[in-house]
Amino acid sequence: MAPMPVDRTDPRPLHAQVAGVLRAEIRDRSIAPGDTLPSEAALRERFGVSRSVVRQALATLEDEGSVRRTRGRAPVAAVPTEHHRLVQRVTGLFDQFSAEGLSLSTAVLSLEPSLSGGPAAVGHLGTRDLLRLERVRSVGGDPLSYVRTWLPAERFPGLEAAMLRDASLHRLMEERFGAVPTSGRRQIRAVPADPRIALELGVAAEAPLLLLEGGTFDRDGTPLEWFESWHRSDRVVFDIEAEGASEQVRIAPDPSLLDRSAPERPAAEPVPGPADTAPVPGLDRAVALADELRAELARLRDGLASGDAEQGPGAAR
Repeated sequence: MAPMPVDRTDPRPLHAQVAGVLRAEIRDRSIAPGDTLPSEAALRERFGVSRSVVRQALATLEDEGSVRRTRGRAPVAAVPTEHHRLVQRVTGLFDQFSAEGLSLSTAVLSLEPSLSGGPAAVGHLGTRDLLRLERVRSVGGDPLSYVRTWLPAERFPGLEAAMLRDASLHRLMEERFGAVPTSGRRQIRAVPADPRIALELGVAAEAPLLLLEGGTFDRDGTPLEWFESWHRSDRVVFDIEAEGASEQVRIAPDPSLLDRSAPERPAAEPVPGPADTAPVPGLDRAVALADELRAELARLRDGLASGDAEQGPGAAR
């Protein structure tokens, strides 16, 4: 490795600078898991520091779990522990980890009223009167995810940050506010870490993170939350259960394909039923969504058919 003298004008201690460089190299796998670190003599020459500085830097990395040291052997880069999450479940990270016997700690960074939620949050929740909740979730002191949650303020009066320390938000919703998270839609994207989130998660700025975001509904189809959860890609793995006997395909047309000028489709006539039949919570919403999907697919089909007609029978395929 190329020489990299420490910056003696930097207010950080020399051992912290050395540990920071080695930590970054372990994280980005310049030093791969299981690889032996350079000898103390090599590190002294590389950074231009004393033996005591090198030993203090290695001790710091060992204490935080970045390296493993065995008596009589050179230190090696530790193999990171991966935590798995089933993304198709409505249950949150806290409940999933608890079911596996893992203790997930939660630090609440802020909980405050907001009238300027993001477009996705406002669109999902249908209001600008929101609560903005920011948390960091960790296992064994190792930060795994940074979570930003938007909640309808009217639905959760009296919610306090202290209620959510080392606790499950979904469980609190159910036990204190009578709101049972039942369904929702999720999506996953790979994104670079912005400086604030990178600092909270202990990764370098622009480091790759896995962003899980989406909205949650209760049993009556009422929206309960919109969340954005950034996960360390070196610590968290998203699992998806797939069964060949129950394949489902969800079609989501691009917004640019929607014909906004098309007249609204007349409402479907209600289907008569027994007078004593109670409405099924959320069923009307499901039927409406199905009608919208059928109408959209019909518009797409008609558009493709008209395009073929304009090309004519001799057009190239």
